[in-house]
Amino acid sequence: MRRFAAPAGIAALNKPVVVSEETLTEPVVVVDVAPAAKAAGPAYVVLAGISFSHFLNDTMQSLIASVYPILKDTYALDFAQIGMITLAFQFTASLLQPVVGHYTDKKAQPYSLAIGMASTFFGLLLLSAAHQYLVILVAAALVGLGSAVFHPESARIARLASGGRYGFAQSVFQLGGSFGTSMGPVLAALIVVPFGQGSIAWFSSIAFLAIIILWRIGRWYAPQIKAKKTAAVQAHPDAPSSRRVAVALLVLVALLFSKQLYVSSLSSYYIFYLIDRFGVSTQTAQIYLFIFLSASAVGTFFGGPLGDRFGRKAVIWVSILGILPFS
Repeated sequence: MRRFAAPAGIAALNKPVVVSEETLTEPVVVVDVAPAAKAAGPAYVVLAGISFSHFLNDTMQSLIASVYPILKDTYALDFAQIGMITLAFQFTASLLQPVVGHYTDKKAQPYSLAIGMASTFFGLLLLSAAHQYLVILVAAALVGLGSAVFHPESARIARLASGGRYGFAQSVFQLGGSFGTSMGPVLAALIVVPFGQGSIAWFSSIAFLAIIILWRIGRWYAPQIKAKKTAAVQAHPDAPSSRRVAVALLVLVALLFSKQLYVSSLSSYYIFYLIDRFGVSTQTAQIYLFIFLSASAVGTFFGGPLGDRFGRKAVIWVSILGILPFS
């Protein structure tokens, strides 16, 4: 037996510690804290906040395509010019997302979500007051920039708040976005069509609300970043090779590209098709667009739990190939 005594200055406060020879030779067992964190379950307040912010963000994003008929009639735009507005919006909203994600992977920015939402705020104000085609393009690009900043970090926050239930967390997060996308046409029919282009400025209040929520979420996110930096990152022994990961990413990008291609096309021109083919009013066509986008929201909600239960790959392929009979 070995006896270790505390220093004289604190001997009165600490008793000697007795350690046996067997204890000295036994290996040290480190308890994995990950299962404990998972057992705590999802951070529902954060998850609800980021999902609601996703709802607000995508509501404003879908507003761009929903006001196309108004812009077309007001400024005598042709379909090529409408397509250029979509390109300006999608270029910043989609193509800049990998750039933002690459940067935040190296240096996470907890308050970037609120700052990005400020771009959407100013884009909506500019769109409401735009009287030139070039200004409309700039406004659409600003709204798209806010979306590009929002999505990479918000998806990361949803995963952090999942408590290990990744499919559930992603379905809740994506549900907010899909439902917000479907709400854009309804709000355009109820507000923008009756009150005109200037009423788009009213939606900047939604962006302001999102800024406040995202700033609060950023305060929760900042300590998570510091904790992540102090933890050593070790590769899982069963982790796939970098080549296999690259192939999987290419497949996912190709699948998402094919999906977004027809979804963006329908979102941009479905209203015009209904008006021209069936002679419905602009407001009625926007309601039909809402039904189409709401179906996407329903599928998003059930996709996460189904992926947890039956496997993510199976659900992905069924969701992509299942539409072939209807195309």
